[in-house]
Amino acid sequence: MSFRFPKSAVLRHEAILLLVLVLEVVFFRVAGRNFGTVDNVANIVRHSVEIGLLALVMMPVILTGGIDLSVGSLLGLCAVLFGKLWRDAGLPWEVAALTTLGLGALAGGFNAALITGLRLPPLIVTLGTYSLFRGLAEAITHGTDAFTRFPETFLFLGTGRIAGVPTQAWIFVVLAIAVWLLVHRTTFGRSWRAIGFSPEGARYAGLSVGRRLTFAYVLAGLMAGLAAITYTARFGTAKADAGTGYELAAITAVVLGGTSIFGGVGSVHGTLLGVAAIAVLSNGLSRLPATMSNAAELSGLLTGVLLIVALAGGALPGWIAARRGRRNATPSVPATSGV
Repeated sequence: MSFRFPKSAVLRHEAILLLVLVLEVVFFRVAGRNFGTVDNVANIVRHSVEIGLLALVMMPVILTGGIDLSVGSLLGLCAVLFGKLWRDAGLPWEVAALTTLGLGALAGGFNAALITGLRLPPLIVTLGTYSLFRGLAEAITHGTDAFTRFPETFLFLGTGRIAGVPTQAWIFVVLAIAVWLLVHRTTFGRSWRAIGFSPEGARYAGLSVGRRLTFAYVLAGLMAGLAAITYTARFGTAKADAGTGYELAAITAVVLGGTSIFGGVGSVHGTLLGVAAIAVLSNGLSRLPATMSNAAELSGLLTGVLLIVALAGGALPGWIAARRGRRNATPSVPATSGV
């Protein structure tokens, strides 16, 4: 007789990640310098919004079984285009921002056209546009030009506060709620899971797979444009190298939050916990005392360890089930005929 854990005893992935986040906060609150101050909490929020925005829309893309490696490069391109539209074209920053959002959505649509129209693998397509978008940003700025001296009304988006909360945090909260409702409370959003489990099965079920994939990638491009605007407002400058490495940070947050890299399984709230865990870890390590200064250099290493543990934790139940199935399987005994 084999022992089986009751389902109620199995902690959900999000609960485990929440526990890790709480432990991080407790540790850095005790060991770190000024970690729990209001200003530092605001600093954590400010520095995590752009990656959080990208992670919010990376989650539906990965949910479909796809990937978008181009969002970080697109953020840089959109930042440069915004600066170009404002400084050189003379557009008001509000008009330049709206135009930038449209260009970001158009770039996402370009990815979608190659993936759905030509049936090319998302990894290959977005790897190509990863270089394309960054190359365009470098070409526009010649690798050295930077856009600065933005108006104070625009910079307020990245440096101001509303009711004591960083301005961009309000934008992020509204969009997080919108994406959560889309993914978890609409038929359209739930269909992304069906596509992730089986694209062909989704087509046989009558779903317009191409249209749903296109929407996911266009949404990713649109959000990359918005992240470019908040990034530029936070730093007060737009350069071609903006958003470098942000695509990997966003993917890490999504997978750390429990979304399967193979598609079909995931949640927005898990992704938000992943963003928070990475942001707290990065900030907390920088707040450790001088005697532990080497620990700050381990941020990337520890994030990688968290990601590997999350991936292993997601695969562990299936491995245990397979082992249990092989152990419980009874070999068939060939029938013997009597003499």
